Amino acid sequence: MLNRTNDLQVRIEPWKEADLELLYRMNAPEMLEHLGGPETEEQILARHQRYVEIGGKGNGRMFSIVLLPELEAVGSIGYWERVWQEENVYEIGWGVLPTFQGKGIASAATSAAVASAQAEQKSRYIHAFPSVDNPASNAICRKLGFTFMAECSFEYPPGSFMRCNDWRLDLTLQHRTEHPERTT
Repeated sequence: MLNRTNDLQVRIEPWKEADLELLYRMNAPEMLEHLGGPETEEQILARHQRYVEIGGKGNGRMFSIVLLPELEAVGSIGYWERVWQEENVYEIGWGVLPTFQGKGIASAATSAAVASAQAEQKSRYIHAFPSVDNPASNAICRKLGFTFMAECSFEYPPGSFMRCNDWRLDLTLQHRTEHPERTT
């Protein structure tokens, strides 16, 4: 899926074996400050395997975010099934390498991932749970038409709880999938 943001073109591509290097690049303190910090080698390899396999299991999708025309992988985005407040929903999450933040890339990629989830017609809602201390991710939710539900306590990483905002988007409604005027 291709989205344009300002003068940048962004495409999301299904996660593949070769994306392990991107995962290592994303495992930096500044990337994971709101998510419990960097992961160990073992955790990175396990995460990579989950990302590679998720599409084949039919319970979500993971993508690399690719900047065009350079074909440079600059982040990741994905959605997966979960039960939230006794309802089957999708959860969505993303990350963009620091040198590419603030250019609308995450918004464009999130929009493309939402369109992918809509096309599957499996869940009515998709939720994002950015930390209350992450203004950029909360702004993306607001810009893309997610509805703020409530502040909540969220377990991530396992064994650690953080304060998050619960943002929800109804996938049965039509949403704009291109946001050329929007920036992060």
